[in-house]
Amino acid sequence: MSAKPKISATNKKEWINRHENFKQPIDNLYDVQNGETDDVLKDYNNTTTALQTLFQKAIADNKKIRGLGGGWSFSRVAVTDGRMINTKMMNLTFEVDATSVSPAYPGNSDQLLFAQCGNSILELHTKLNDRERSLKTCGASNGQTVVGAFSTGTHGSAFDFGATQDFVVGLHIIVSEDRHIWLERNSYPVVADAFVKKLNTELVRDDDLFNAALVSFGSFGFILGAMIETDEIFLLECYRRRVPYDDTLKKLMRTLDFTNSTMPHGSEHPFHFQALINQYDIADGAYVTTMYKRPFGQYTATVVDPNVAGPGDDAADFLGKLFDVIPGLVPAGTNLLIKSQYAPYENQWGTLGEIFCTTDTRGKVMSTAMGIGLESVNEVDDLLIEVNHNAGPFAGVFAHRYVKQSKALLGFTHFPVTCVIELDGVFSQKTLSFYNAVWDTMEQRGIPFTFHWGKINNLNSERIEKMYGDNHDRWIVARQQLLSQDFLKLFSSQLLIDYGLDG
Repeated sequence: MSAKPKISATNKKEWINRHENFKQPIDNLYDVQNGETDDVLKDYNNTTTALQTLFQKAIADNKKIRGLGGGWSFSRVAVTDGRMINTKMMNLTFEVDATSVSPAYPGNSDQLLFAQCGNSILELHTKLNDRERSLKTCGASNGQTVVGAFSTGTHGSAFDFGATQDFVVGLHIIVSEDRHIWLERNSYPVVADAFVKKLNTELVRDDDLFNAALVSFGSFGFILGAMIETDEIFLLECYRRRVPYDDTLKKLMRTLDFTNSTMPHGSEHPFHFQALINQYDIADGAYVTTMYKRPFGQYTATVVDPNVAGPGDDAADFLGKLFDVIPGLVPAGTNLLIKSQYAPYENQWGTLGEIFCTTDTRGKVMSTAMGIGLESVNEVDDLLIEVNHNAGPFAGVFAHRYVKQSKALLGFTHFPVTCVIELDGVFSQKTLSFYNAVWDTMEQRGIPFTFHWGKINNLNSERIEKMYGDNHDRWIVARQQLLSQDFLKLFSSQLLIDYGLDG
């Protein structure tokens, strides 16, 4: 087998994302595949060298470059009009032995897994399951690559933990044509010098640089590998019920105080909590999903029907079936689809990977997601219903997920506990008009919010500065400090310039 990585130019001039809501002109798309020998570390290091050569050629040709993950983003935040690198065949993983772990690391080597950038979330679930380990959280999709997921701030499902970037504790990044580094927090050392030497790289410990690079949508050089912290394998006990949309539920949604709640396990704090509101069927209540973390043991796994929304699916997984209906038929069509596709269930069990198992899209949809503070939840829900009355009808639903604040400087889960309002709807100009009306009304009323970077938004430099304050400036400084001048240009994009983040 060849020891050299295989780099193939596909000569494609256009790339389309998985949800097919935009087409991106490109200079070329490259498939990169590791060499295949009995020495996976050598294969990994050879890929590092080969990529640096590819980057040198792009600099010489005055072309920009970006890594390409699973293509799940609805926005153009992670693309370029230059050259794109398909990372999905770069999917090596390494177990970490005790000699590779810093004496100052508070955990142990069993908790750690080093994953190359192209590993999908599904692949990580499978590999960790074999070790009786689990990811700490994940998004609704298993089809994303791990670096693509955390680089765009995918928010996950565990509101006592955080978003996907929050299980990452180390990054291997190519930062110039002749330099690559191992980056981790100075306040949280993870690897020993022996591990750094294995990668022929350079250790950098800096909290600001690390927190900036975590959510950087492909603009901080090329993240070739990530060290992730894992949990012991666990089960989720899951429920979806219709719950009256009344003052009791509204209070729960803005406080997350489950004391004496009417949820399936009363006062017990769930692992995952979601409320989905169909604005055309409020009288019958919201759809409330609760999942409780349980020790791994004997269980009967949930059988997922690909034709309906499973326990871990979000609304985008079935709303594509609604298509762009006549406005007068939106309420009835939305009601019919939700009742047939999003049925309540009781006492469903599975591992994290079995519950959040979607690996493909189901129809052409649009989605935006806004992060807000808990104190704004009820106000925003009233606003959404009002805007739908005035600027609708919106062929979609309002979903609420809750996530702990991230340390990533531009993590959109920016509030102490962030409620993520997801507005999934059919692919149409009417949906986009509704989004704009919502965003404008929230700004007019002074409600602080952020945007999921990988979903549809109307971000610009002024809004980003307002949303992130000092973190915005620290992120720019970190990028300028980390990358060479050639790499600052190489890993830029028109959107990064429009956002005022290119410095």
